Amino acid sequence: MKDLQPINQQVLLELIISKEEKTVSGIIIPDTVKEKPQYAMVAALSGIEKPEISIGDMVFYKNFSGNEIEFEGKDYLIIPYTDILGKVVETDKI
Repeated sequence: MKDLQPINQQVLLELIISKEEKTVSGIIIPDTVKEKPQYAMVAALSGIEKPEISIGDMVFYKNFSGNEIEFEGKDYLIIPYTDILGKVVETDKI
């Protein structure tokens, strides 16, 4: 088995790709015209000192950031650590 490990202050994100959607009237909306989401799950980190994220976190990142790749049947995005804008955290209701 092979693993893809980012280097040089990069983060590997596993992209959440949605399939083609169909409108109520039956029109198919292909992936090429849909806006891509700006969130993904952290799959791996390079040797970043004191990272604020960890593997498995759901994070938001800058538009047009990084390089999309396909590796062993999954879609990934490799981006600089500084292009991560925030992460999703669970909070208690007041």
